[in-house]
Amino acid sequence: MYQILKKQELIPDLMILFEVQAPLVAASCQAGQFVMLRKDEIGERIPLTIADFDRGHGTITVIFQVVGKSTQLMAKLNEGDYFLDFAGPLGQPSHIEKFGRVIMVGGGVGVAPIHPIAREMKLAGNEVISILGARSHDLLILENEMEKVSSEIIVTTDDGSYGRQGFVTEVLKELMTERGGIDLVVAIGPMVMMQAVCDVTKEVGIPTVVSLNPIMVDGTGMCGACRVEVGTDTKFACVDGPEFDGHKVNWTLARQRALMFTEEEKRAMFEHHNEGSGCRCGCHQQKN
Repeated sequence: MYQILKKQELIPDLMILFEVQAPLVAASCQAGQFVMLRKDEIGERIPLTIADFDRGHGTITVIFQVVGKSTQLMAKLNEGDYFLDFAGPLGQPSHIEKFGRVIMVGGGVGVAPIHPIAREMKLAGNEVISILGARSHDLLILENEMEKVSSEIIVTTDDGSYGRQGFVTEVLKELMTERGGIDLVVAIGPMVMMQAVCDVTKEVGIPTVVSLNPIMVDGTGMCGACRVEVGTDTKFACVDGPEFDGHKVNWTLARQRALMFTEEEKRAMFEHHNEGSGCRCGCHQQKN
């Protein structure tokens, strides 16, 4: 059993932070890796990229967005509650070395896994410029934490409610034009954002790393749900990744993978919201 030591609602009812007591995971995890957790015996296995870790205190920090039945149930847990399973570290760690000037691009909840990677990049002697994107100010997370691990931070919001109005790719293009000398870009966030970043950097040949954690299911490579085409090879996001060369990813297939279980997720949400109604056919909805 793995106890929740801290719970923080980064965005009320939408984005939750848990600090979990998991000393064996904390002792060996590295930036870029993930954990597979399960609430209870009947709970779904959920892969979450590690947002932070403290080896001394034996803790792992995870951040998740409340989007489906399992995350809704998980969001009801509080400090002092336990996860039945908390397996990790899983996946391949980020490749950290002194590249020079590194641009970290985080979108939405993708800022969470970007955080430990940025920290390790800075500790390795890199100039780390972080671009954080959100739809609006109230959906921005970890700004203060990212400031501490970055040489410079630039925030964008789609609606202009905070920072610069626009998309992260617009800032990236400006940095490429005005400063140049970019040695590496790391982008984590929605599929469409990561693909857009790769389209921009591919034109000028800047190496770009993306994380395909959104398409993982069982986290061991056995289910095959996270197959992704990278160049001429077929890879599994959970065991070969989650990070890959973004210029080689077949984004069409990757987006299809991310949508594979949409209908099952909708059905689970419907049944969850209508538990106790005695009917799962939807007829009561039609009457309302």
